[in-house]
Amino acid sequence: MESAAILAGGRASRMGGQDKGRLLVGARTILERELDALAGLGCPVVIITPEPDRYADTGLAVIADALPGCGSLGGIYTAVTLGDGPVLVLACDMPFLTTAFLARLQEAGREADVAIPKTPAGYHPLCASYAPSCAPAIRSRIESGALKASGFLQDVRVREVGPGEIAPFDPDGLLLFNVNTPADLAAARAAARRLERAARRGPS
Repeated sequence: MESAAILAGGRASRMGGQDKGRLLVGARTILERELDALAGLGCPVVIITPEPDRYADTGLAVIADALPGCGSLGGIYTAVTLGDGPVLVLACDMPFLTTAFLARLQEAGREADVAIPKTPAGYHPLCASYAPSCAPAIRSRIESGALKASGFLQDVRVREVGPGEIAPFDPDGLLLFNVNTPADLAAARAAARRLERAARRGPS
């Protein structure tokens, strides 16, 4: 069965330790925006975090990291070991994801071990679909101390979702934007205001 997992385990040091998923972008938190996008897929959603108590109020299943202290790669490993089907793994700081794009990524994930967006900036491993078959390769990397989130891709079958495939889902260039710094947060909030004004005006 297909599922989704939101990783909420980063220290957010550049944000002063704030819980990025709880930051407001527009009228909703980033976590709420992601959950709204995922709701259209109709699949189970879990939160993976080293601090499960922080998310007890969400009403979602909250899972502790299976291998604590292993960063994002450890979160991905936890996600792929939870079920028997592909899992969409998302960072908790991506306010502009859409149901349509996530559905496309989910579809692409049926074709390989990993379906992952690739832009001129590189791979986006924290917005990707992973099959349970990735678990041995990820575990091997973790045990060797190689914790780069995309480092194990050479060991599995990868379906790249490239710029041409992303473009129809990303008219504003915001789809894969993530909030890492106060400047990013200010930019996200400004973009949300622009989009809300445009939605109120309707088609020109």
